[in-house]
Amino acid sequence: QVQLVESGGGLVQPGGSLRLSCAASGSISSIYAMDWYRQFPGKQRELVAFITSGGSTNYADSVKGRFTISRANAKNTVYLQMNSLKPEDTAVYYCNARIPQRTYWGQGTQVTVSS
Repeated sequence: QVQLVESGGGLVQPGGSLRLSCAASGSISSIYAMDWYRQFPGKQRELVAFITSGGSTNYADSVKGRFTISRANAKNTVYLQMNSLKPEDTAVYYCNARIPQRTYWGQGTQVTVSS
């Protein structure tokens, strides 16, 4: 079992920044990758970024150059630094942890970009 707790969402003006955190606990040694997804109202969740246990990262085209995923292994935490935020980034953001044959989800955190 893996438990994920997200934090850091909120309301920010266009052009602003937020940093999301995802703290993992439980069977964390089995995690081989962690992802950030987001979900717009009435839409399916979409992958925003991921980071592997080896440190490789990848990003959706819509966030490249603006978002950065990183991790602090000692704290079992993954971050999503979001800069130059746009109104179209408004969504619920979810953390996901992948272990062999299973994935785990956090509860989600709302990010609203509005003036």
